[in-house]
Amino acid sequence: MSDKTPPVLRRPTAEDGPAVTSLIAACAPLDPNSAYCNLLQCSDFADTCIVAQRDDEIVGWISAYRPPSHPERIFVWQVAVAASARGEGLGGRMLDELVARPAVQGATTLTTTITEANPASWALFGAFARRHGASLSKSERFTRAAHFAGAHDTEWQASIAPLPSAHT
Repeated sequence: MSDKTPPVLRRPTAEDGPAVTSLIAACAPLDPNSAYCNLLQCSDFADTCIVAQRDDEIVGWISAYRPPSHPERIFVWQVAVAASARGEGLGGRMLDELVARPAVQGATTLTTTITEANPASWALFGAFARRHGASLSKSERFTRAAHFAGAHDTEWQASIAPLPSAHT
């Protein structure tokens, strides 16, 4: 356990965009979205995104949204934790904060995509499911051959249900 002050979890603003872009770039294997994409997430999708800030530094980020075609879901696009904040349980804290947000109320399933070669993400989402007494299922979402022209590993969809808010 770290003796550092826990980061404050909050809603992002457009001004956080550059710091979010830098954090994502430092967190391989995350895809480095464009700065503009991150600005849109920090503004238009702020209600379903989270920044974790310690002092003046953004040390954590979750981008997520409610898919219009599946409003019962919250899709987690990216989770990034700075090297300086790893080992503190920050990823799990941010996921817990996300599903407690008013913008996520009514969602019964959390989905995300993860490559096979990303054990840290599988561990994070598996721990989230266990912590909340939910089930995690896995299925192919975007395959290397059909969707990425061989240039990216298959993305597996992890589906976690029921979400804590679905119990109430």
